[in-house]
Amino acid sequence: MTSEYDVVVRIAQEVADLGGRAYIVGGWVRDRLLGRADKDIDVEVFGLGAPALKDVLATHGRVDAVGASFGVFRVSGLDVDFSLPRRDRNLGPGHTAFEVVADPTMTLAEAARRRDFTINAISFDPLTEEIVDPVRGRDDLEAGILRAVDRATFGEDPLRAVRAAQFVARFQLRPDEDLLPILAAQDLAELPGERIFQEFRKLLLRGAEPSRGLHLLRDAGLLSHFPEIDALRGVPQEPRWHPEGDVYTHTALSLDAAVELRTGDDDEDLAFMFGVLCHDFGKPSTTTKVDGRLTSRGHEAAGEGPTRRFLRRMRAPRRLEQRVVVLVLEHLAPMLLGTADAGPAAYRRLARRIVPKGVSMALLERTARADAWGRTTENARRRRFPHGDRFLAMSGAAVPPSGPRDVVQGRHLVARGFTPGPSFSRILAACRHHQDETGADDPDAILDAVLPTLGDPA
Repeated sequence: MTSEYDVVVRIAQEVADLGGRAYIVGGWVRDRLLGRADKDIDVEVFGLGAPALKDVLATHGRVDAVGASFGVFRVSGLDVDFSLPRRDRNLGPGHTAFEVVADPTMTLAEAARRRDFTINAISFDPLTEEIVDPVRGRDDLEAGILRAVDRATFGEDPLRAVRAAQFVARFQLRPDEDLLPILAAQDLAELPGERIFQEFRKLLLRGAEPSRGLHLLRDAGLLSHFPEIDALRGVPQEPRWHPEGDVYTHTALSLDAAVELRTGDDDEDLAFMFGVLCHDFGKPSTTTKVDGRLTSRGHEAAGEGPTRRFLRRMRAPRRLEQRVVVLVLEHLAPMLLGTADAGPAAYRRLARRIVPKGVSMALLERTARADAWGRTTENARRRRFPHGDRFLAMSGAAVPPSGPRDVVQGRHLVARGFTPGPSFSRILAACRHHQDETGADDPDAILDAVLPTLGDPA
């Protein structure tokens, strides 16, 4: 089976036959140098105009202009972006306010100057397998440094400041001495929420140390653009339970601990990681001293509003918002149920609340576990969470993987001679309660137990 890379090599040869040159650029090259696989390939073509490039690509399939004004093309069935080097200039606020001019005569060094960070300005010649590195990004990559390519052009896209956060988180980099003031000068207010969401998505799903991303935004003075996170700073916690310090510190530690608990399922992990990030958003408004001890009673419910505002500004999918809110509201349940030595009925009631909204008992437990590990207690250091172990064992015994399902259905009532109507909901609710409290799974046995307690259901 021909790989996409093999097709790129063939196209690069065809470009060379016409007097041009094609280089793989950006993340694929960076990740190759790090020994990581990256399926996303971006190719920059020099020395050919757009018509000639399209003619070359057309021999490999239908050509789509995904960014005609930017000189970006794709071949149907090939997950590769082909672009011409371009000169662009920000004409005003907004990501679309650019003047873009494709310039095939640019040198590779000139094209590299328009990139965001040196580690993304490294090129690879697929014909010679030569690394071309005009801004010495390879040196920065090996040294673990994140450096802007060009201070003068960096601000043409302020999103680069958020991208910096996900890069330091993913590759455990440290900013060079000039980067923080460059980031601090960026105005994130003009950015569409969807673009910021995509950078947070990468930070949370791919970050080896997500706390680095938060700390970079903090140190650059950019957390004010994320007030729900910024509000966690300086909020004290009871040292007995949180010797690590304030809520911000705890959240950062919890995110790093959560990396160990990601499953590899992006849909599941995104809800989980956002849940961990948002789980204590209610503490700034609820933290107070009671009898000389710090407490944040009710912070779970208080966290719903800030969580929704945070996710809606980023235009997060509504299903993701719903799942994250459930995790925020219920994140203490595994610890509380484990501590209280609760019985199966409590687990079934919890499952009734969360499973229909897309949160499994296992997902909730992982969120609680990350919360428990995001501290400097002995249990956290040793990665122990006995309440979670009990929660998983009890929920596994009490709740089917798909969640509780009503054993008694309307058809069972019809078979007993009941006529569909308002009484159905009352009877079914009573049967559901009996099922959850007892674990009964036979519809007739449930009805035999419930109906005499209702008198006249009608």
